[in-house]
Amino acid sequence: MATLYDTLGVPTHATDEEIKRAYRKAAMKWHPDRNSGAEDVARATFQEIKDAYAILSDAAQRKVYDAVYAEQMRGWEAQHARQRKAQAEREAASRAADEAAYAEMVSLAMRFADEGHNRDVLFGVLLGRRCEARRAAQIADSVSALQAARREPAKAEAEPVAADASGSADSSVATEATAAKDDAAAQASPGHRAHQDKREEPVGDTHPAGALSGLWFQFLNGLRL
Repeated sequence: MATLYDTLGVPTHATDEEIKRAYRKAAMKWHPDRNSGAEDVARATFQEIKDAYAILSDAAQRKVYDAVYAEQMRGWEAQHARQRKAQAEREAASRAADEAAYAEMVSLAMRFADEGHNRDVLFGVLLGRRCEARRAAQIADSVSALQAARREPAKAEAEPVAADASGSADSSVATEATAAKDDAAAQASPGHRAHQDKREEPVGDTHPAGALSGLWFQFLNGLRL
């Protein structure tokens, strides 16, 4: 908001002598005769300088101008403050709406990720909801990384269980194999073979009781005769 003081290039507390010197300097600079080729601009500026000096060089008019100017400045500052406040409220509302939209997109991506969909599917879903491409890519990457991080502990817990089950099965197989090997070695030993041969040998041919029983039956048959 330019003032008469600004036109002459002096501060609001300038003295009469300072105002006079500033006027002469500005008038010489913007006199139409000194601005060949830009007479129209120089003439308009020169007139503004003359009007400013006419008011500020008169004590009464300067006092009125200062009072009016101060009132105008207060009004302008109040208006400017209202504009700044309205702008801040609009920006806050815009940020809130943007954050809500972002949260909605993240929630949507999380739901699809929980259903087992990969990063490309999440990106496509977000684009389908008119999410800006860069933001959609950012959300898809972040949610995919989060889901991968969540799956790691579960995977780590499952691996020891599988290892224990495998170890138990291997131990059982090893035990059975060892037992079978021991049985085979026992069967292959000389004592075991002799015992088997002895058990398979006919009793009547080798045992004394068998021979005696045969003689006894022969004796009885002789008596009958």
